[in-house]
Amino acid sequence: MDAIIRFLQDTGFYLFSQDGNWRCLIMLGIACVLLYLGIVKKFEPLLLVPIAFGMLITNLPGANMFHEIFFAGGHIHWDLIGGQPVTASLLADLHSQGVAENVLAPYIQQLMTAAQTAFSPEMVEQAIAAVTEEAGAAITPLEAQLQALVQAEQAAAYYGMTLSDITITPGLVDILYLGVKLGIYPCLIFMGVGAMTDFGPLIANPKSLLLGAAAQLGIFITFVGCRFMGFTGPESSAIGIIGGADGPTAIFVTVLLAPALLGPIAVAAYSYMALVPVIQPPIMKLLTTEKERQIVMKPLREVSKKEKIIFPIVVTIFVALLVPSAAPLIACLMLGNLFKECGITERLSKTVQNELINIVTIFLGVSVGATATGTTFLSLQTIKIMAMGVVAFSFGTAGGVLLAKFMNLFLKEKINPLIGSAGVSAVPMAARVSQMVGQKYNPGNFLLMHAMGPNVAGVIGSAIAAGVLISLYG
Repeated sequence: MDAIIRFLQDTGFYLFSQDGNWRCLIMLGIACVLLYLGIVKKFEPLLLVPIAFGMLITNLPGANMFHEIFFAGGHIHWDLIGGQPVTASLLADLHSQGVAENVLAPYIQQLMTAAQTAFSPEMVEQAIAAVTEEAGAAITPLEAQLQALVQAEQAAAYYGMTLSDITITPGLVDILYLGVKLGIYPCLIFMGVGAMTDFGPLIANPKSLLLGAAAQLGIFITFVGCRFMGFTGPESSAIGIIGGADGPTAIFVTVLLAPALLGPIAVAAYSYMALVPVIQPPIMKLLTTEKERQIVMKPLREVSKKEKIIFPIVVTIFVALLVPSAAPLIACLMLGNLFKECGITERLSKTVQNELINIVTIFLGVSVGATATGTTFLSLQTIKIMAMGVVAFSFGTAGGVLLAKFMNLFLKEKINPLIGSAGVSAVPMAARVSQMVGQKYNPGNFLLMHAMGPNVAGVIGSAIAAGVLISLYG
């Protein structure tokens, strides 16, 4: 009977009844909604489905696939992954760094039980009371517990004892998440994007580079807005990069600057990327006249193979020297493009475009989704991030459109302002939206290739913006 009771208490159904696990139920509901949007509504399914499934498995009590403590405080705790026990000193240090109490609470409770066994419940309570009396109102009950446990740990060491041997076995997602934390997956995704991208429209019309740069306006306006909302500089940078409509870049920046916000930022970035066809058209129509939407642009000149080969090399050198922090993203993007354009690495190009990017997308999506646990995702902070994500996308779209309108004041050959909205990095979705809206007002208008110029410029622009923010706050 005892064995049956232990088995039942180890099931996730029993664990749902424990304090705090109501959050898991809400997160499971959110994960199912995202799966519905990805599978049924086909909103960015290649990314939204693995992200939602990662969110699903990490919020199943008892599954133990992802342990937040391995990455708490923004660092990889290699000692814990390697099997070192969780200590009271480590927990106290993580608490001082602002790690959520819900992440630390299970381990604190286990250490309390160990301390009560090693000494006595009365002695532990007396130690907590003494710490509380000495500190007064300046200390919380959790902090008093931690200080008492540190004292118990020191006392145990004095007598040659070990207070506890609590160790954590790494789960599947813990190992996969190392690729995110070390910045590997976003760079490999960029390599695949580069191999699938044609920079010809940008080379043929260099002015479109300005439109891609203008679309980064959303990043910096959102950064300023987040600062007014109480976010720190690094947190504001990570939230602002959502405006680049570039999921891998958002993850890359967040892991370096605000790892605690990775779950909500990643979900916001990819959700809004999927909603580009919904978010952008109303803004494009609001900022342009019907006459402007009907502007027909001349066909682009043909770009030579030599130009396409030289371009990624020159861009890599220039950007890496200008913003060294952006070098990993830009270098991988341009290497993938060079594989495609040089004509002698067809096997590498096909591998990067297919097998590599598909495998990395699975690992990236599942591991990023797993960071969206109830303790980190269900908060007022997440609501603020989602709201600022809309602001970032809106101003990014507006920035490209408004600059195109301004440039038309000085150009003989007018630019259709609709292509400015493609300056966000959602390749090629944003360019298709420009084409769709343009053809609605002029069925004979073909803006897709013209819009691809700002679109691919936006990829470069968001990487440069990310490098600037990392340089300032990294």
